[in-house]
Amino acid sequence: MIEARSLGKTFGEKEAVRNLNLDVGEGEMFVLLGPNGAGKTTTLKLLTTLLKPTYGHASVAGFDVFESPDEVKRRIGYVPDTPALYERLTGREFLHFIADIRGTKERASIDRSLTLFEMDENADKLIETYSHGMKKKIALSAALLHQPQVLFLDEPTGGLDPYSARLMKDLLTRLCSQGVAVFMTTHIMEIAEQLCERVGILYEADLMACGTLEELRAEHGDLSLEDIFMKVTGADASLMEVDLWEKTE
Repeated sequence: MIEARSLGKTFGEKEAVRNLNLDVGEGEMFVLLGPNGAGKTTTLKLLTTLLKPTYGHASVAGFDVFESPDEVKRRIGYVPDTPALYERLTGREFLHFIADIRGTKERASIDRSLTLFEMDENADKLIETYSHGMKKKIALSAALLHQPQVLFLDEPTGGLDPYSARLMKDLLTRLCSQGVAVFMTTHIMEIAEQLCERVGILYEADLMACGTLEELRAEHGDLSLEDIFMKVTGADASLMEVDLWEKTE
């Protein structure tokens, strides 16, 4: 469902993504890990047609991302870390607006989605009054209205309360069981370890490791995903032992 071959993006002299090679299959949940500035969001924007590559090739759901962007957009859902919403609309109005754009005739899914995310009581309030977590729920609801084949998520549980985060994890698992390919980024190792079928570790524009947890542990030792991440990215764990305050006699 997702294929990248020698994909790269530069901004001036800075290389944000370098020679990325990646495959994600139907019904697979793939998690991309990496520190801030590693190139995760740039990768998402390349795969969702929001950025053009400097070099390389990518396809989603069988369509070239850069030659057939409209076909790709019809088949994907995308929720960025900070969703861009029309804040002078209510949540319900926004979902109906997105349904009109998508040409989605079946509107019962809007009410079901609002109920699922416990947004019924706030559905008719302006989005500008919503918390970050509530905005993310509305953005996810909008991304799922047209039943996408591929779902892209940037930090999907960021800003969500524990109940909503659990709901999100259960929903993603269910979507994968129905054949939807899920590609997400996160900083939360626990989520990646619980949910992912395969994980990629991006560091300074390079995909440093990619595989199932079993494959990564076979290569790097019987470690936790967090320890594998630290090892692959060359992070110096001893920095955690540095004193923040000078000791006085």
